[in-house]
Amino acid sequence: MKKIFLFVLLPLALALFAGYRYLTREIPVKVTVQTVDSGPVEATVANTRAGTVKARLRANLTPAIGGQIATLKVRKADRVKAGQILLTLWNNDLQADLRLAQSEAVAAAAALRESCLLADLAEKQATRQSELIRTRSTSEALYDEAQATARARRAGCEAAQARQAEAVARIDAANATLERTILLAPFDGIVAEVNGEVGEYLTPSPPGIATLPAVDLINMESLYVAAPIDEIDTAQIRPGMAARISLDAFPKKHFPGRVRSISPYVLEVAKQARTVEIEADFADGAAPPNLLAGYSADVEIILDTRPEAVRVPTEAVLADGTVYAVDPATQRLHRQRIETGLSNWKFTEVRTGLRPGEVVVTTIDRQGLADGVLVAAERSGGEAAAK
Repeated sequence: MKKIFLFVLLPLALALFAGYRYLTREIPVKVTVQTVDSGPVEATVANTRAGTVKARLRANLTPAIGGQIATLKVRKADRVKAGQILLTLWNNDLQADLRLAQSEAVAAAAALRESCLLADLAEKQATRQSELIRTRSTSEALYDEAQATARARRAGCEAAQARQAEAVARIDAANATLERTILLAPFDGIVAEVNGEVGEYLTPSPPGIATLPAVDLINMESLYVAAPIDEIDTAQIRPGMAARISLDAFPKKHFPGRVRSISPYVLEVAKQARTVEIEADFADGAAPPNLLAGYSADVEIILDTRPEAVRVPTEAVLADGTVYAVDPATQRLHRQRIETGLSNWKFTEVRTGLRPGEVVVTTIDRQGLADGVLVAAERSGGEAAAK
């Protein structure tokens, strides 16, 4: 019987004990960790909603008067120079008015020369009569007549000068009216859109009613980013601060820039946080060569920086200013209080409480984390932590 006990009950007891130990074993919490290191830490603020790439020089162009399109000199995506003709309206009548005004000006100039020559002759004759009257070689009547004729001719010359000036003004007026039918590029740029074809009628926008422009012209050398910043962060921003610009069209790339201006008022939009619009320019030569107006963009403004600071990932810091540090010997946690400095979405500066080389948990939302808990750690990126 004793042998039966040893060969049957003892293995059963050992199996039960092993099963108990297995069922009551401490299961480590799986966490992701990262080593505390040294490096740059920046304090930054970023836009709350997507910003937009805009052009400082962009014009929706339409002739100043309505009319039928006679010539269309450009098409979409054409590059133009300042002063280049974009389109003209039918203006034969206005050209005729201009030619008529020019002819009248020629006639007025001829009449002026005639009147002034006669005035010069009349003044010479009046001068001779003045000499004759002193020697009593002419009558008072002839003298008076010569003086009056000279003054009348001179007045006629002055009137002819006024008529010539009027004729020149008519030319200027006709030219101005004619120019209203010719649409010129106000600056160098690229044609973004053309609305209209030869033969169609264009009408300027009435006050308060927006209509499509005949030509939408954009200067691609004046692109910048406009982005909304939460009003809470605006007081920290100053023109000239360095910034990083990111574009959805160029993923995983950042372009250096600088804050150009801050709007002097707060945007109050229903159901949205109040924001202030800032404008940021790309650094010289930093913008991508195929940058387009209208791209969505984000701006991260650098408020302050520490070039070489002890730092931890920001997601490792709990709300009460503590972190979960991992004991490399036991793989157990201990909650460590730290004093923080600059912080952004990626890194937080550690002034006291941690040293480079220590390991902290970055997945602080895992269930079961507490002082003394056993963990199974993986490095960020999936690399297994060293035991």
